[in-house]
Amino acid sequence: MGTISRDATRAVPAWFDDAKLGIFIHWTAAAIPAFAPVPQSRALDSAGVNPENFDPDDPDKLGSPQMWRSLPFAEMYQNAMAIPDSAAARYHQETYGDLPYDAFVEKFRTEMIPGWDPQPWVDLFAQAGARYVVLCTKIEDGFLLWPSDHRNPHKGNWQSDRDVVGELAAAVRKHDLRFGTYYSGGFDWTFGGLPVHDGSSYTKAMPQGEDYRIYVDAHWRELVLRYQPSILWNDYGKSPRGADLAGLFRWYREQVPDGLVNDRFDTRRQGKGELPVDFVTPEYATEGPADRKWEACRGMGNSFGYNRQETDDDYLSATELIHLFVDIVARGGNLLINVGPTATGAIPWAQAQRLLALGQWLRVHADAIYGTRPWAQVGGMTDERLHIRYTAGRDAAYAIVLGTPRTAMVELNVQLDDGAEVSLVGRHGPLRWRRSPSGILVELPEPPDQRPGLSLRLSPALSVRAPS
Repeated sequence: MGTISRDATRAVPAWFDDAKLGIFIHWTAAAIPAFAPVPQSRALDSAGVNPENFDPDDPDKLGSPQMWRSLPFAEMYQNAMAIPDSAAARYHQETYGDLPYDAFVEKFRTEMIPGWDPQPWVDLFAQAGARYVVLCTKIEDGFLLWPSDHRNPHKGNWQSDRDVVGELAAAVRKHDLRFGTYYSGGFDWTFGGLPVHDGSSYTKAMPQGEDYRIYVDAHWRELVLRYQPSILWNDYGKSPRGADLAGLFRWYREQVPDGLVNDRFDTRRQGKGELPVDFVTPEYATEGPADRKWEACRGMGNSFGYNRQETDDDYLSATELIHLFVDIVARGGNLLINVGPTATGAIPWAQAQRLLALGQWLRVHADAIYGTRPWAQVGGMTDERLHIRYTAGRDAAYAIVLGTPRTAMVELNVQLDDGAEVSLVGRHGPLRWRRSPSGILVELPEPPDQRPGLSLRLSPALSVRAPS
């Protein structure tokens, strides 16, 4: 059951639409200082601080000076510490004095990466129920997590001696998960200028020279040939001037026939359908376009990279994460949930706990999630005012109740034909049901214990309808 991409000649490979859950990894030298200001509100205001909303061709949509000074993204520490009198600049001066960011990179390369073990990461991701993993192979600071044949011309030792990308790809695939590569093509501060603090500096910092075009193209092709990634994930909606993106995409699909590219290589052209795009990438959001496959990406808190300033209260709770995930799936999206490892490569326990809770829930409710598509209506509400989200499987519809009913009776806003069967996902045997003024009343075996949600299977699919 593939979906149609904006590239009308190609359906999105079904594996991606079936997968639903991916893990994003931001592990960088910025995890050593691990600092960014934490917003007062845990809910990130995407209209104010979300770079995904930026339009690189529109100076009015590149962020205000105040926004750049207060970005909660710890992975962008190098830029933030260069903005005079920003919170990061003050923190850096107080903690490290005049130490350059290059010192963090050297420590990361020579002390942190050598001690890293990919296995705990992959074990956790598999237990979380993820079906694919996307590693940031190069973020804005330009440091490469693989020993490239195409070395940085401006910085010595600006890449890992150890093949982090290759080792993680191999470990991921041993668990039968897919592997994808993020690469920041729009920004590389070793080629562009610092700091980025407003629209004008944003535009100037995007390198557009021929040398950068050749460098980026060589890296994309090297990543594809060495690691055969199932996803190419670019960022910032811009590629170097003159880049043959159409040619790159054609060549990539020859190497990886069921591989996908995201919508951030050239936001304007891809948005107009002039360049192929397999899925779009709203950030810190729960809704995407109805006519294209989409993937929501976000951190568990307000940062992608590890931010030591964030506490447990700054993260989504396990229940909030599960509800967010279900809502996204019901609307036709995937969730690419981020982990930000510490400098040594440890995934913080607060993040791991939430992934484990999500995986535990998914082991019971898998049939209502994996391989499903949006149903005739996104959701509804029980008579106890618990939200419901619906998904459609091949032979059944699923109603996922977000929260714990207080009684053994659950009302769903659906219509069933005579002879239709209702059952609890994860438990054998049909449940009693009867029609109600708002839909149907389902009798559970007992009032459920406290839980993030429960799923009901409604079958056969053709016997289930949305209210008229």
